[in-house]
Amino acid sequence: MPDPAVASDMSPIFLFFHSLLRWGILVTVAVAGFTALMGLLRHGPVLMWHRSMAIWGMVLCHVQLVVGFALYFMRWDSFAMRPPDQMRYWKFEHMGMMLIAIALVTIGRLASKKANTDKGKQMRVAIFYLLALVVMLMMIPWPFTAMGEGRGWL
Repeated sequence: MPDPAVASDMSPIFLFFHSLLRWGILVTVAVAGFTALMGLLRHGPVLMWHRSMAIWGMVLCHVQLVVGFALYFMRWDSFAMRPPDQMRYWKFEHMGMMLIAIALVTIGRLASKKANTDKGKQMRVAIFYLLALVVMLMMIPWPFTAMGEGRGWL
């Protein structure tokens, strides 16, 4: 059983890394999604760096998921001390919708691998990655939202 004092000391480090990693995810998922959309509209080929951006977006999402789960379980006891709307947001809304966003990225990447044509690959990445991007942007606790009030941009 881990020492609660050690877990609470690690929580700010994990929170900083979780917050920092979001920017890498937003950039890679957006670039992969919009690049695929532009390739689809222009009937262009899928280049190696297009695939690399999609892969990096998926990898960063999965790393973020692990860090998020670590934070979730490190801070489990603090949920009881929060007001009901905050508890609901952190325990269910943020976690659930981010799981859906990561699933969309993963499904988009795997579906694009199975497509036979460049058009099919680009369409799958564009649809799934851009949907995931919208979900992520909605569920991140930005400083100008009620749940992100008092938090910084990093």
